[in-house]
Amino acid sequence: MDMRLLVVPLAVAFGIGILLGPSVIPILRRLKFGQAIREEGPKAHQKKAGTPTMGGTIFLTVIVLTAIPLSNVFFFDSLSDLFFLLFATLGYGILGFMDDYIKVVMKRNLGLTAKQKLLGQLFIGVVLFWVLWEVRIVRGENPAISQIHIPGTEVHFELSWLYLPLLVIMMIAASNAVNLTDGLDGLVSGTAVIAYGAYAVIGMVQSNYMVVIFSASVVGALLAFLVFNAHPAKVFMGDTGSLALGGGLAGLAVITKTELLLPVIGAVFVIETLSVMIQVLSFKLRGKRIFRMSPLHHHFELVGWSEWRVVVSFWTVGFLFAALGIYLEVFLT
Repeated sequence: MDMRLLVVPLAVAFGIGILLGPSVIPILRRLKFGQAIREEGPKAHQKKAGTPTMGGTIFLTVIVLTAIPLSNVFFFDSLSDLFFLLFATLGYGILGFMDDYIKVVMKRNLGLTAKQKLLGQLFIGVVLFWVLWEVRIVRGENPAISQIHIPGTEVHFELSWLYLPLLVIMMIAASNAVNLTDGLDGLVSGTAVIAYGAYAVIGMVQSNYMVVIFSASVVGALLAFLVFNAHPAKVFMGDTGSLALGGGLAGLAVITKTELLLPVIGAVFVIETLSVMIQVLSFKLRGKRIFRMSPLHHHFELVGWSEWRVVVSFWTVGFLFAALGIYLEVFLT
């Protein structure tokens, strides 16, 4: 595969993001889209109150401005994979934007209710399944789309309509997991760069041009965003960004048929989610907490780690698991 499919989208997205960030951040500040910090969170985070949020709009705009034009420059065949990935990403991004808007502008701290958010996530997941089924099965572009592949083996099995609940669960779980991880400056930006980078590699190995262009566009956009989001952050991505990134990762797992590898490539997000579940379950059953605070990144903060040390450590773990995911998909399949 032509390496330009990887390098050009990454460079273009990074360039656009670097130019766009300094223009959008002051607008978010003037609109008073400032982050409210939870009182029950680490006390050191209170100084971050008022930092502009909803910065996910920056890199989502960059992704669209990069991926769609370059897909036409490099590849003129079917764009169904790209539009599926963009729909998954932007669909959850819009849901996150609504949540942020209610919290920040309407001053309702909890944003969308849990029921409203779940219904929105379910709806987007069902629509994505319908689009996938219509394009891949009915039109015959890829009848094997509802098959599941066991990593490291040649084993496949067909789910047919049972693929619907799997896809919906993946979408909801991935978006919520990334959202839970978004609690420190640069944490999600960096771990998402690593995860999307892994999918760019997988896309190259599978010769899926749309996956490479989309993933590279996300990596470039996030690297630019990280310039403004690294500690001390000048802007936060908000639910607008974190829900979108989770939806995009789940979409990539669907398109590349690596559904069972997603928990490996996105292991940091899984670990963070498990820490919350374990904490809640332990407190309900035993009346005791296992961690000083959940998600897990807050626990390490409260035992004395600096914010930057926590973030870099989690990036390292994310890189190791992403490498493992690539190994399982590329070298053992």
